[in-house]
Amino acid sequence: MKKIKKTWQMLKCNMKSLIVFELLFKLLSFLIFTPLFINLFNLIMKVTGYKYLTLENIVKFLLNPITLVLILILILFMMVYSMFDITTIIIILDKSYHNEKVKVVDAIRISIDKCKSLFHIKNILLAVLVLFIIPFLHIGVTSSFITTIKIPEFIYDFIIKNKFLLTLFSVAVVLLVFLLLKWMYAFHYVILENLSFKEARRKSKELSRKNHIKDLITLTIMQALSSFVYFLFVALGIFLIFIFNKLFGQITILNSVLTTVVWLFIAFSFICYTLLATPISYATISSLYYLHKIKHKEKAVPIQISVTNTNLKMNKNLKRVGIVLGLIALVIGSMFTYGLYKGKYNLNIEYIRTLEVTAHRGASIAYPENTMEAFMGAKELGAAWIELDVQQTKDGKIIVIHDSNLRRTTGLNKNTWDVTYDEIKDLDAGSFLDKKFKDARIPLLDDVIVWAKENNMKLNIELKPTGKEKDFEKSVVDIILENDYTSNCVITSQTYSSLEKVKEYNKNMETVYVMSLAYGNITSLKDADNFSVEASNVTESLVREVHNEGKELYAWTVNTKDNINKMINLKVDNIITDNITLAIDTIYSSKTSNIINEYINFVNNIF
Repeated sequence: MKKIKKTWQMLKCNMKSLIVFELLFKLLSFLIFTPLFINLFNLIMKVTGYKYLTLENIVKFLLNPITLVLILILILFMMVYSMFDITTIIIILDKSYHNEKVKVVDAIRISIDKCKSLFHIKNILLAVLVLFIIPFLHIGVTSSFITTIKIPEFIYDFIIKNKFLLTLFSVAVVLLVFLLLKWMYAFHYVILENLSFKEARRKSKELSRKNHIKDLITLTIMQALSSFVYFLFVALGIFLIFIFNKLFGQITILNSVLTTVVWLFIAFSFICYTLLATPISYATISSLYYLHKIKHKEKAVPIQISVTNTNLKMNKNLKRVGIVLGLIALVIGSMFTYGLYKGKYNLNIEYIRTLEVTAHRGASIAYPENTMEAFMGAKELGAAWIELDVQQTKDGKIIVIHDSNLRRTTGLNKNTWDVTYDEIKDLDAGSFLDKKFKDARIPLLDDVIVWAKENNMKLNIELKPTGKEKDFEKSVVDIILENDYTSNCVITSQTYSSLEKVKEYNKNMETVYVMSLAYGNITSLKDADNFSVEASNVTESLVREVHNEGKELYAWTVNTKDNINKMINLKVDNIITDNITLAIDTIYSSKTSNIINEYINFVNNIF
């Protein structure tokens, strides 16, 4: 209780300065630095000759010397910018601890001077703490610049399924938590006492000794309390809208006015929460820092704000810089407004249209993947599409299977290119999931298309080239043509050259390029009619870019309700999922437009 009270006192003393600074910081991030960061990255791509980035070319792109140098500059910029946020907050909180008021301009002036220490070689490890350890733990104490970095869902899935990687990942998390708790007060020693990062780490370790668990619990409680208060306000707002709709639903004007007031209330709550999230976290850490110093009988010397001619001149210069930045923000904001007028951005709230659902390898949760049983199950569950994988056997047959090695699903430790179809046609392809599916077999693509045609199912046929095939793409296209199924299927692949071969052989075949990573002008890939992108890489701008070219965008593999709703809001055309029932139920339930969520999401995009 004492810690919570102290945290609140530190926030209260200079609340105005904290809010003003965070408001300025986040507005500048949104209006200037984030667009600048994106444009600089696009410049890197242009300089290095890359129009797009996928998993096929990302390694080569990153190993380019020009890329390495320019990305290092970007990382340095991000490090300094994020450290500036942290430093300014700590300085304001230090003045609060000593019951002194501080102007934002004075805090910024001192912060700029302190941030210069980042460029000293002895403090290089400070960048690790700023850019990696804290955002990795995601406890809300870094700037919005870093916490927007997300690990794609398919990487999580891969780690979880691999016991060694999962163990390694778990050990890494524990180690990072341990380092964070040991180095938690290093920032304060560097910023407030001008120590080197090495010395600051040593002092932090001594200060936090025997308090690691208590400190972590205190941080967690404060984060939980701030989140709870915010969601309480949002819940109250939603409840009021519900009540107003019930009481005044027939009086449209009055209901609209009252609802708008509540929207503003929710938006204001969200803005306050966003602006105070970082200060609350650092106020908690700061209060722990000072309490531990008292216990260790260390003196907390306040930062002195001297009023010299040089400082007065710097304050005037900062005000001039503020005016310049304000004008820049005004220009960029005007460009944004003009974009709204020209229809470049769409903020209209509309009813969500129904998108199509593709069953990933069939109904693969309940049935053995890539088998007729899984495809029949997908039809029964209501999927419009079935995604399946095809490979070629030694005798040129096109079979439906994901892995190039047969061991996982059939128990036979041989590769697809080393066996004939006759050798594998009677293999048990279902018992790996459940003994009751022992009669499941590896189907031929030809048989699947015949069944799909009879059952009015659409097929997403993914080519899995191994380099051992002969006329692989041509064989798949021939099977589709022979069954007159061109209009009810698409050919997809993660290997763009396979799509080029398909188009070279038959331009009428619809192709989809499957990408784990999609950045840049992907629509310049002319042999891809549509695109299938890993869900965490799907953005509003990407969907808009693809749609503006008259193409469709699929998202894979979308298995949670939150991700399905996100894809609905982003207006993708097709989601590929393992959980067919959840996807269909979520899509239909989303038909009732949720205007509150749309409004909050819009505010979230700004802050």
